[in-house]
Amino acid sequence: MAAAANPTGATEITRRLAAICGPSFARRAGAADEVAGRVARWVAVPGGPEAAAEVLRLAARHDLTVVPRGAGTKIDWGVAPGRVDILLDTGRLAGIGHQSADSPVVEVDAGTPLRAVQATLARTGRRLPLDPPSPGATLGGVLAAAEAGPLRHRHGTACEQLVGLRWLAADGELVGAGVGPAEPSAGAAPVGLDVGRLLCGSQGGLGVLVSATVRVQAAPASRIWVTRPVWTPLEVHDLVRAVLAARLDPAAVELDLPAAGVAPPGEDSARAAARANHPSMAGRRAGTARRGAGTLAVLLEGGPADVAERVDRLVTLFEGGAAVDSAAPRWWRRYPFGPGDTALRVEVPTSDLHAAVYALRDAAGVPVPVRGSAGLGVVHTALPATMPEDRVAAILAAVRGVLLARRGRCVVVAAPPAVRRAVDVWGEAAVIPRLRAAKDHLDPHRRLAPGRLPGGL
Repeated sequence: MAAAANPTGATEITRRLAAICGPSFARRAGAADEVAGRVARWVAVPGGPEAAAEVLRLAARHDLTVVPRGAGTKIDWGVAPGRVDILLDTGRLAGIGHQSADSPVVEVDAGTPLRAVQATLARTGRRLPLDPPSPGATLGGVLAAAEAGPLRHRHGTACEQLVGLRWLAADGELVGAGVGPAEPSAGAAPVGLDVGRLLCGSQGGLGVLVSATVRVQAAPASRIWVTRPVWTPLEVHDLVRAVLAARLDPAAVELDLPAAGVAPPGEDSARAAARANHPSMAGRRAGTARRGAGTLAVLLEGGPADVAERVDRLVTLFEGGAAVDSAAPRWWRRYPFGPGDTALRVEVPTSDLHAAVYALRDAAGVPVPVRGSAGLGVVHTALPATMPEDRVAAILAAVRGVLLARRGRCVVVAAPPAVRRAVDVWGEAAVIPRLRAAKDHLDPHRRLAPGRLPGGL
């Protein structure tokens, strides 16, 4: 998209945004107001869906682009948009819909921090079965980035738990999908939930999320972690296969496989300070790097007696070396990468995860840290921030070549600007035709986060 040619001056745009959002909630952007390195021109914080719709209509009239932002914990993920005129902050689109204590669903406004939702539900003994690693993340941000944590093993992603969704199209029209509080009676034009689910992972490129209706459940009475040290990807493969075959109904099966004998990228003091101050680390204490052996951790949830019986079976299955704890390992729900690293997500059938990890380490020439859902074949890894972009590109090409034959893929989650410019962040994306159709329908003029979607959409 070419630079905006509308003659309306920056001061006038600021004034109009202030009239929509309030004088304290619209301003010229600063150096910190960026999306994957692309600095915005204005920041608008609308106080509700109608105000957000008016911001979008203003942008349409003046040929301005808009990129939504939640808590900013994943703002540097993915491809940089071609242009960011208005950064639409969803912080005031927050709240939890009224619902009875026995309701199976809850409607949550997109700008609501997930931990606030969990705290509210906990007062009635319930929870959302969502545990993304980003502290402080909003529900809208989790959906927009398709972020998932260990509980994905049993309960699926946030997108898979959706029963209703409301969002604003580029022209400001409120669109509703699904059933429940987000049904058309809420004032939104209806579409199928399959279309709404395309917004998951779209990073604001298809619409501005307003609210989501998601399933809730009773909080489990007992939660126990059983861990076992592991040394090689092949050993992990055999153990995971045994755990899944034992029908233990695990809530999560997670792996932490550090770079053997070396600290992962980011251990020097300057990098540690940068990591601690990054939005993704808000409210979190940085852990000490583990060296040597990795860990396979299995979370069992349910009634106390049932969990105790399954724990005993799992300890026997692990044949010594198992540890049992009522608290999660320190690395649980933490990414193995930090600010500045090239972060990769590998997705492959569980039976081929060990081959993917070996391929990654062979291509890198050195051990690299691997962490994530071994029970699903979805893990993250990190390449050092100092690695040249041509070397990263070569590693990606080698790993993707191996994964292609195994029905897997490797996505660049985040990377330094030079790396993002040198590599294909997404790799093969079979969903591109559907995304293009959705983009043409919801944002035909390419005003929402242009270029953020696969295929440069």
